[in-house]
Amino acid sequence: MDPMDIVGKSKEDASLPKATMTKIIKEMLPADVRVARDAQDLLIECCVEFINLISSEANEVCNKEDKRTIAPEHVLKALQVLGFGEYVEEVYAAYEQHKYETMQDSQRSVKMNSGAEMTEEEAAAEQQRMFAEARARMNGGVSVPQPEQLEETQQTSLQS
Repeated sequence: MDPMDIVGKSKEDASLPKATMTKIIKEMLPADVRVARDAQDLLIECCVEFINLISSEANEVCNKEDKRTIAPEHVLKALQVLGFGEYVEEVYAAYEQHKYETMQDSQRSVKMNSGAEMTEEEAAAEQQRMFAEARARMNGGVSVPQPEQLEETQQTSLQS
């Protein structure tokens, strides 16, 4: 692929975030497997090329239908055309999950921004719940007790 194939951008401008990609690569491998930096860079370049390939084919599918906006069904059709048909079901499931999560986020946002204000206590409780969810995600789903939780546990056991 020519460095200027991506309209108006040099090849260096079209990349994926290295930290995110490195995290994804490491999550997909067993803990005892290490990946050389050159191999990580190569995998990232392969991902960029794959995205370019799918995007280009989806654009062709879209143009054949006289559409101006690439829709998810164009991407799914592009996967079929390029010989990645066995992944269509999994990609579609991921798309549906994304739609669901986006809808949940927007409903949560509307609920938070609606006329019904939260009390300070409710807001603090919601904030703590969100912090706990974030900690759980950061710890791979393992809930790690926070200092205030440890104090509560200790006070409860002392009272017993």
